[in-house]
Amino acid sequence: MERQKAEAVIEAVLFTMGDSVEIARLAEAVGENVEETKKILEEMRQRYEEQDRGITLIELEDSVQLCTKAEMYEYLIKVAKTPKKFVLTDTLLETLSIIAYKQPVTKLEIEKIRGVSCEHAVNRLLEFSLITEVGRLDAPGRPLLFGTTEEFLRSFGVKSLEELPKLDAVQVEEFKQQAEAEVELKLDI
Repeated sequence: MERQKAEAVIEAVLFTMGDSVEIARLAEAVGENVEETKKILEEMRQRYEEQDRGITLIELEDSVQLCTKAEMYEYLIKVAKTPKKFVLTDTLLETLSIIAYKQPVTKLEIEKIRGVSCEHAVNRLLEFSLITEVGRLDAPGRPLLFGTTEEFLRSFGVKSLEELPKLDAVQVEEFKQQAEAEVELKLDI
C-alpha cells in the first residue's frame, strides 16, 4: 500500500475508533510490519505538530490514539459541553498510587498498606475509569484484583507504567517515617 493511502487508512481507523488501537492491528490493516507502521505513525505525529493542526497522535504502551491537542481545549468547550473534570483527593491519589505500583492488587492489600478502608476510594477510581477489575485472586473468597487503565496513562501523561517514577529504598524509608509521624500526631490530638 502506498504511504499516503496507509496514512489515510490509519487516520480513518483511529478517528472512527475514538479509543486507542494496537499498533499491530493498524499494521495488519495497512499490510505493513509493526516497525514500518511505527515509522508511518511518527511521521504523521510530526506532520500534525509542524502544520499546527488541532489533533495529535499519542502513544499508550503498544497502542496509539488520535486526540485533540490540549491547547485546543478552550475552543472545544465553546462548542461542546464542558467535560466532567474529576478531582483526585489525597486519599484517591494515595490509593491510585498503590494500585499503579502494586498491580494487580486486592482491596485487602490496599487496606493493609493504607491502614484504613479503601472501598470508597476504589469505587471513585473505577467511576473515573482510572482503574479496572483485572481478574480474581486464586484465594478463598476469590477477591477482585485491580489495575490501572489506559485512561490512567492518558491522565498522567505517560506512555506506559515503566515511565512512572522509581522509588529507591531511602525514599521508601522516608515515606514510612513521615506516615508514622502523621499517625502519632493524629493520636496525640
